[in-house]
Order: sequence, then C-alpha cells, then structure tokens
Amino acid sequence: MSRVFITGSADGLGQMAARLLVEMGHQVVLHARSAARAEQALRAVPQAQTALVGDLSSIAATKALAEQVNRLGRFDAVIHNAALGYREPRRVATVDGLSQVFAVNTLAPYVLTALIDKPKRLVYLSSGLHRSGDASLDDLAWERRPWQGAAAYSDSKLHDALLAFAVARRWPQVLSNALEPGWVATRMGGAGAPDDLQAAPKTQVWLAVSDEPAATVSGGYFYHMKPRDTHPVLRDVAVQERLIEACEGFSGVRLPD
Repeated sequence: MSRVFITGSADGLGQMAARLLVEMGHQVVLHARSAARAEQALRAVPQAQTALVGDLSSIAATKALAEQVNRLGRFDAVIHNAALGYREPRRVATVDGLSQVFAVNTLAPYVLTALIDKPKRLVYLSSGLHRSGDASLDDLAWERRPWQGAAAYSDSKLHDALLAFAVARRWPQVLSNALEPGWVATRMGGAGAPDDLQAAPKTQVWLAVSDEPAATVSGGYFYHMKPRDTHPVLRDVAVQERLIEACEGFSGVRLPD
C-alpha cells in the first residue's frame, strides 16, 4: 500500500485519480482550496484518509499546506494535479500580486515540492499545450504582457514539465515525471473535449504507485502510460535552472539540493 497526496482533488481528474487509488487499496489524502471544497472532496471519496485545505494562489497558504502534509508523515507519492484553466478573461492578481494562473499552476507546485518531505515519487500534470509555451521565461507573472489566458496556461504547463525534469535531475533518489492527460471533458476541458475521460487519470495513478519497469523511471513525459515527445527546451538544464531561480525569487523558498 502506498500513501499518496493529490492536490486539487475536490473534483475533476484529481478526484478521479483518488477514486482509482483507493479502489486499488492505497491510502489517499485529498486537497481543496477551502473547507467547503474539502468536505465536498471527502463526500466524493469517503475512503480517503482526510482532506487538507490550502489556497494555492497564496504563497503563505501554500507554505502552510506543506506543513500540514508533513505533519501527516512522509508520503510515497505526491501528484501535483491542481490547476486553473485557460479561459481566464483577464489577469487576476493574487494576494501576492502575481497572476493567479502562474501562482496556482507554476509557483504552488514548486513551493510544495521544495517544502514537503521528499516522497519516493513526484507526478506533475502538464498538458499538450506546453508545446506552445514561452520558453524564454520572460515576464512569468504576466506583469508587462497583454493578458492571454490560453498563453498563460500553456506557459504554466511548460513550467510544470520543466520542474518535473529539474527535480528528476537534482534528486536522483526521487522518481519525478510529467504527463499530459489529454483534452477531456472536465470542468476545465469543457463538455466538447474529444479525448477519453476514463483514460485521463490512469497515467498519474500508474506513475504514482505502479512497480512496472516502465513506470519506475525518472525524467519522463507520458500520455496514456506511454512516453511522448515534448518541447525540446524541457531537457535544457539552463532553462530548468532559470525557472527554479525565478520561483525561488517569487516565493522566497529554496529548492533543496
């Protein structure tokens, strides 16, 4: 049995992954941005151990969430699932003055990765849209650029995969991988999304708990449990390190060696 923490698991793919894991006999801790959403998560997955509360748009709240996770003891896997979508019509500023999409999709996974006691496995949800992300890493918080919700989302999914690869390189004792679940009919994806919804949560579950040789790798990028080509910049160590340095600057949190 593995112990797995899943961010953003009150609904959507996070909740679906949680259900699969508990059905397989694993211990799952859920996460939601508010107490009401946490109660919703536990009603949907009553076999879960508990649901933690933390607003990932706030750096302070994200740090506090990491402390809550650590108080529960070390986890075998953490699935970084939480994300905002690409339909934001304007730049929404967080309490820290950052773009909400950047704060939740990029900075929060970085902060949680840095502060949660190292698990055996880390799984980051990216997207096929990462291939159109801005590899320059310029203006990460969208302070100077005219707002484009789809571009901000694509950038953040590029960042998630960069973070997965950077962690795989820096922490050889941890299996760190990224994946794209496909364009599926969740609240984020929309009712007309064409990909297989039932297949969408399986890869993150597989990477989190499977002992199959294909799943026990690090620095991989997957779609439906198969390796998939990525934006070539993901393998660029200099770009990985620029993202890590920028996230440290925004959050004041250093990624341990």
